[in-house]
Amino acid sequence: MSLKAENIFKPGAFPEYTYVSRNYENTGISYELRLKQALRTAGCLTSIIGPSKMGKTILCEQVIGLDNIVEVSGADFNENTDFWAIIAAKVGLPYMGEITTERASTEGKSEERDSKSEKYILSKDKIIRYYIENNKILVIDDFHYASTEMQMKMAQQLKDAIRRELKVVVVSLPHRADDAIRQNADLSGRLSLINIETWKEEDLKKIAIKGFDKLEIKITDNIAEKLAVECLTSPQLMQYICLSICTLLEDEKKQEVNDEILEKAYRFTTINFNYADVVSVLIKGPNPRGQQRKLYRTVDGKELDLYGIIVESLAKNPPMTELDFESFYNRIFNVIEENDRLKLEKQTVRNHLNHLQELLEGKEEIYRAIEWKDGKVYVLDPLFLFYLRWGRING
Repeated sequence: MSLKAENIFKPGAFPEYTYVSRNYENTGISYELRLKQALRTAGCLTSIIGPSKMGKTILCEQVIGLDNIVEVSGADFNENTDFWAIIAAKVGLPYMGEITTERASTEGKSEERDSKSEKYILSKDKIIRYYIENNKILVIDDFHYASTEMQMKMAQQLKDAIRRELKVVVVSLPHRADDAIRQNADLSGRLSLINIETWKEEDLKKIAIKGFDKLEIKITDNIAEKLAVECLTSPQLMQYICLSICTLLEDEKKQEVNDEILEKAYRFTTINFNYADVVSVLIKGPNPRGQQRKLYRTVDGKELDLYGIIVESLAKNPPMTELDFESFYNRIFNVIEENDRLKLEKQTVRNHLNHLQELLEGKEEIYRAIEWKDGKVYVLDPLFLFYLRWGRING
């Protein structure tokens, strides 16, 4: 069977032909080997922390195997959720039900039957036994999606479960670190910690080069380097862009990736991403409650308030997913026209970031694309930053 682009580049599925193995924290030991070691350590919980869209789940699928991995999300749990009901349901176990038994009676000449119904709840011991006997490994992805209170309840359940040798992997973001896991005194000495670093450009290039080689499409090292920069350390975004390139090449009946195709592919890729409402919320900021906002003229002729300037600053070169305040302030300073720079005070910028953070904390998860925490601005989702750079009119 001849391979097609969609067989090679898979943004939302396991990338069989373009999987790239990386080393763990410059030790020469691969992440795969580190995770295997963690999973073989009986009575320990594995905690994986790394930025969004870095391939944490793909790593688990590679090591554990699709037949053995059981994935749940922190979003599956709330204060009214029975933890073990979710875990049982994921493998098709009837956690709760009713058993009816019949009994025959032969008093007199006729046989009579009566029935008795009893409700049951599957014990967690039986659920754990099922996982162990069937080589199932529980992976709780996006652990940070669960509330802090629910995280604590889950940590309590997991403590006992791993003692009974249930294998569990908890996956979370770094600056929303799973404190309920990593700072839980009851789990001290029972954790295998794996910190996923952001992807280096040399590793991201391998995805493009391996994939296009399979498809017999020409790509120079220079073009692959440009791709590696623009995909913002995200292997998933690299998969998206490469698939877009293939679609455009097929449409134009070409077999070589060049600069012209690259820019078309960047803009074409953003069609996949639904961030227009997120950008709108960020630009509008909190309700001004009738107050007039100060406007600043940008170097490219726009008039924006400071919330709009913040969004413009994020989209500028070089693309970065983490900025300390001074670096971010300098970006804003350079976006604003020289005559308006005197109006800009650092504390005003800090106040706007604080207000924006408060606004986003009350929104659904997709809107929390950026975070202002501990004196740094984080872009939590590289796909969102890519959309800011290439998906807006005149962006």
